[in-house]
Amino acid sequence: MATTTAQRPVARRPRGSGGGSRFGAGRGVYWLYLIPGGILFLAVIALPFAMNVYLSFTKWPGLGTPQFTGLDNYTRLFADETFWLSFRNSVAMIIAMVVVPTLLGLLLAAVLFDYLGKRFNGQVASALRATYYLPQILPVAVAGILWGWILNPQTGALNVFLRQIGLDSLALNWLGDTTTALPTVMMVMIWVQVGYPVVIFMAALQRVDPELYEAAELDGAGWFARFRAITLAQIKPETFVVTLTCTIAALKVFGPIYVLTKGGPENTTNVPSYFSYQNFFPKSQVGYGAAIATVLTIIVIVVALGFIRAQAASERKERL
Repeated sequence: MATTTAQRPVARRPRGSGGGSRFGAGRGVYWLYLIPGGILFLAVIALPFAMNVYLSFTKWPGLGTPQFTGLDNYTRLFADETFWLSFRNSVAMIIAMVVVPTLLGLLLAAVLFDYLGKRFNGQVASALRATYYLPQILPVAVAGILWGWILNPQTGALNVFLRQIGLDSLALNWLGDTTTALPTVMMVMIWVQVGYPVVIFMAALQRVDPELYEAAELDGAGWFARFRAITLAQIKPETFVVTLTCTIAALKVFGPIYVLTKGGPENTTNVPSYFSYQNFFPKSQVGYGAAIATVLTIIVIVVALGFIRAQAASERKERL
């Protein structure tokens, strides 16, 4: 008995339907996810920055119609001694928020990872890492009140302690004297900033192949030799990230200066962001404050591009 097998007809897609490529058909959908971010970028960054640039060419007290003055604000700015002093203070902030925390954070991360993490359980290193990072999550106002209480010249904990141990000559007006205000703010910023590099570098050390350390140790390399030849080379990308983000934070630092010293005494702790704020609000010189903010933004962009190009050049050199 012969059996016949019925073949079902196969539906074919039209050649011109464009359904042959799933990625091509859905490519337009992907762009829809960028629309919310693009709108926020325009509303929060692009449009305010464009308005700020426009106001930097005007004279405007904050009310009425801005009066166009051309480059007068920039001419005045580059002849302003306070402006240049604020940028010199930014160099001090870079030392306090980039150089010292990065070096100290790298050392602490290596000690926590290589010494405490191996001799004790990992919870000890994690607890210390969280302790170092705690100042980063404290609100600026809370940290400012805390240090204001510690550094108060009369009732502050530091001066009270110095007087109790007989060192009355060292009980200074830490934030109110022109010779000690900037170094004191720098010390506070080191305390605030050091936890960030520690966390980043400890995460970076966890991805380094332990066999590299074992091979170097078998060859007789000491801890410092292993640290220089292996650790620094392996965590170079994270080092670029830390230095870039900390440098940007140092250039635009505002909150700690506002809470601790308000730029005083005699502008010894003034920085460009706070100098811009002073002209925007207390002095009602919006155009001049906008010029300061514009120059600061350009400097931040140039520094960021410089770091990115340096990182790209370093990666190309390693691939050769």
